[in-house]
Amino acid sequence: MPGINTKNKIDMTEGPVFSKLLAFSIPLIFSSLLQLLFNAADVVVVGRFAGDNSLAAVGSTGSLINLLVNLFLGLSIGTNVVVARFFGARKMQDLHRAIHTAMLLSVFSGITLTLFGVFSAHGILVLMQAPPAVLELAALYLRIYFGGITATMIYNFGSAILRAKGDTRRPLYILFIAGVINLLLNLFFVIVLKMDVAGVALATVISQCFSAFMVVLLLCLEKDDFHLDLRKLCMDWPIFAQIVKIGLPAGFQGIMFSFSNVIIQSSINSFGPVMIAGNSAACNLEGFIYTSMNGFSQGALTFCSQNLGANKIDRIKKTVWIAQFSIIVIGASLSAVFLLFGRQLLGIYTTSPDVIEAGMSRLWVIFTTYYLCGMMDGMSNSIRGIGHSLMPVITSLLGACVFRIIWLATVFQIPSLHTPFIIFLSYPISWILTFLANIVGYSIYIKRLEK
Repeated sequence: MPGINTKNKIDMTEGPVFSKLLAFSIPLIFSSLLQLLFNAADVVVVGRFAGDNSLAAVGSTGSLINLLVNLFLGLSIGTNVVVARFFGARKMQDLHRAIHTAMLLSVFSGITLTLFGVFSAHGILVLMQAPPAVLELAALYLRIYFGGITATMIYNFGSAILRAKGDTRRPLYILFIAGVINLLLNLFFVIVLKMDVAGVALATVISQCFSAFMVVLLLCLEKDDFHLDLRKLCMDWPIFAQIVKIGLPAGFQGIMFSFSNVIIQSSINSFGPVMIAGNSAACNLEGFIYTSMNGFSQGALTFCSQNLGANKIDRIKKTVWIAQFSIIVIGASLSAVFLLFGRQLLGIYTTSPDVIEAGMSRLWVIFTTYYLCGMMDGMSNSIRGIGHSLMPVITSLLGACVFRIIWLATVFQIPSLHTPFIIFLSYPISWILTFLANIVGYSIYIKRLEK
C-alpha cells in the first residue's frame, strides 16, 4: 500500500483474524511484561536488600501511581483508537496530523503529572493511612518517580501510535533493553550505593528515559505516513477533540478502578506492614497474568478501530469473541500455574514466612477468578474500539468503583467479616457485574452498526 512501510505493520482489515490477533498480541504481551518487570525489579531488590519496610513503601505506591497516571494513559488509548481508525480508512493526512498532535500532548501530560505528583505525594499518602514506618520512604519514591514521568508519557503515546499500524515488535525490543538497564541500575544503586528506595526510583526513571528516546527515534526515522517531524509538532484541535472523546472517558475509567484500589489499599494498610508487604508482592504476581490477558484486550481495541474505519462489522464481531476466548484460556491457565507455585513465587520478593502467607491469602481469591477481570477489560476495549467510550466508564463506575466502596463501607464493617479475605472478595464480584453490563452495551452498539 502506498505511503505505508509494510515491514512493520499488520493490516487488520484483511485475512485471518486469529493469526493476526496473535501476531499483534504476543509482542504486546511481552512488552507489557517487561514494563511490569520495572516495578517487579524495584520490589524484589528492596525486599531482598533493603528490608520489609522498604518493600512495603515501594509496593504501597502502586495504586496511587495508577490513580494519578491513568487519566493521561487514557489519552494514549484515545491516540491508538484515532490513529488506527485513520489508518483503516486510509486517511493519511489526518493520520499525519494525529501523530504530531498526540506526541505534543504526551509532553504536556507528563509535565502536568510531574507538578502534581511531586508536590502532592506526601499529603495523599497521609490520607491513605500509610504507616509511619513507610510514609517517608514511600513519599521519596513517589517524588523521584514523578520527576521523570514525562518520559513514561512520551513512550506510551509513541508506542500507541506504532500499535495503531500493528507494530508491536519494535516497542518490545526497546523495553527489553530498558528492562536490563533498569535491573542493573537497581542492583548498583541499592546494593553498592545503598540508596534504598531512592535508588530503585532513579533506576526506573533512567530506563524510562531510554524508552522514550528510542520510541521517538523510531518515529522520526519512519519513511511512511507514520513519520514524526519534531519541527511540525502542533495541536490540531479537531483531532485533539477526537482523542479526548475516546481517551478521556477511558482515563476516567482507569481512575475509577484505581480510586477504588486506593480505598482498598487504605483498608489493607490498617492490617499493618506484614499484610501491606504480602499484598504488594501478590499484586506484582497478578500483574504478570493481567498483562498477558491485556495483550488480547489491547488487540481487540486496535482491531476493532481499524475495521470500524474500513466499515467491516463482521470482522469486528469475530475479533471480539476470539479475543474473549483467548483471554479466558490464557487467564485461567496462568492463574492455575501461579497459584500452584504461589509460595515459591512470593519467596522471590521476600524471605519472611509471615509476608508470604499474607500474600497467599490474596492469591487464593484472585487467581481462582482472574479471567473475569480480563473478560471485563476485553469487552470494555472492544466497545471503545467501535467508538463508544462513555458506556464502559458508566459500567465501571457502578460495577467496580461504587460497588467496592459500598462493600467496604457495609460488609467489611461487620466485626466478624472485618478481614482481608472480605476485602479481596470485592474484586471478583465487581468484575462479574461490570462484564455483564458491558455485554449488554456491546450488543446494543453492534446492532446499531449493522443497521
